[in-house]
Amino acid sequence: MRSRVLVVGDVMTDVIVVPEGPIVKGSDRRATVRSRPGGSGANQAVWLGAMGANVVFAARVGAADKAMYENYFRGLGVVPVLAGDKEQPSGVLVTIVDPDGERSFLTDRGANLNLSPDDLPASLLDEIGMVVVSGYSFFAPGPRAAVQGLLAEARARGIAVAVDPASVGFLVEVGPAQFLGWTKGADWIFANESEAEALTGMAGYEAQMRALGGRFANVVIKRGRLGAALGGSDGVRVLQPAPVVTVVDSTGAGDAFAAGFIAALLAGEDETAALAKGIAAGAKAVQSIGGQPA
Repeated sequence: MRSRVLVVGDVMTDVIVVPEGPIVKGSDRRATVRSRPGGSGANQAVWLGAMGANVVFAARVGAADKAMYENYFRGLGVVPVLAGDKEQPSGVLVTIVDPDGERSFLTDRGANLNLSPDDLPASLLDEIGMVVVSGYSFFAPGPRAAVQGLLAEARARGIAVAVDPASVGFLVEVGPAQFLGWTKGADWIFANESEAEALTGMAGYEAQMRALGGRFANVVIKRGRLGAALGGSDGVRVLQPAPVVTVVDSTGAGDAFAAGFIAALLAGEDETAALAKGIAAGAKAVQSIGGQPA
């Protein structure tokens, strides 16, 4: 398998809010507020770059930010292919982190919503071994059409395609049948247990694995502090635990997991080793604030 990976997804600025206690409606609450680079696709690309993978990242940002983001990604070992939007600013995501590390999001996707077929030419696929697409790219008509055209070309060339559902909220909003139809033919899906339950209507990773295996050749279910499972229509092939760590912020943990797994897989490691590296990357991610490597 060719080792170069193409990531398609959002670029966001993450504004991360960690209150000292429950939010008081109509009044103040002390909090730590930090701004970090983010976006599911951007997070995956940067984590892949940190792991030494040969990675290309395609996305759309506000025109005023294009040069800044290009320099940023290049400095982190990522080859950026960014379109500049003259109408919309770059996206912003506000993340509110509960005391237990769980997150709630307020999303303004901005320029990401204008991703177009011109931003994803077929030439992007030259020398690519895998295409990784964030689920956010499927949740709006324009980006969805652009991504589906690229994925059709990837499949025609025999290039592996991986999809990360990314948002259980948006999955419920559009409906699981729609999302499964849009992503039909993908070789890999990386879903957490909530996303897998939304897509299958089933509880329990084993049942979810078999159900999703009827749609995708390979299924990875991220189980948070319990680790992860890998398999397909025949059930679980590999099941591994996660190390016990102190959770500071779970933002980007799933993106780090996917990057760790994919980097290992493209480097020629087997599924067991790749799953272990994905889990290790996810565990590392939750120990610091932000969705990208500290």
